[in-house]
Formats: sequence, C-alpha cells, structure tokens
Amino acid sequence: MHRYLAASRKYGALFLVRAGRFENPEGGSRSRNVVLEFPSYQAALDCYKSSEYQAAMLLRAPVSKIDLLIIEGYDGPQPT
Repeated sequence: MHRYLAASRKYGALFLVRAGRFENPEGGSRSRNVVLEFPSYQAALDCYKSSEYQAAMLLRAPVSKIDLLIIEGYDGPQPT
C-alpha cells in the first residue's frame, strides 16, 4: 500500500473511506471499499497517470480486482 500512499499524498488526496463497516442494500459490492478526495478532478487524473501509481498498479493487478472511478465533485445547491 505504501506506493499508493506516495502517489495519493503527492497529489493531495485525503482518505474519506478506507474499508470499514458498510451495508450494500442494492447492486453489487466488493469486500473492501476506499474513497479518496482530491483537491481537483485534474489532480485525481494526474495521480492515476503518475509513474508512482502506475508502478503500484503493476504490483496490484495480478492479485486483485478493482472498480476505479474518477468523478468530478459537486458543489452546487442541494436538490430539494
């Protein structure tokens, strides 16, 4: 995990969720969930494309499966 930490720290990520208890009342899920918040959408893309993350991905890929999404945040008014 240290290679992922190096990449995420370099691009300003904060861990909002890292495993922990969860319910999955609808749809599919994985046994472990991680949610990172980056200072910007571009920072998240840059982290993913970084040499640090790509090196970590080479180690992870043969032994795990992931669903990875990079999603732009929402800062508009809340729906009513």
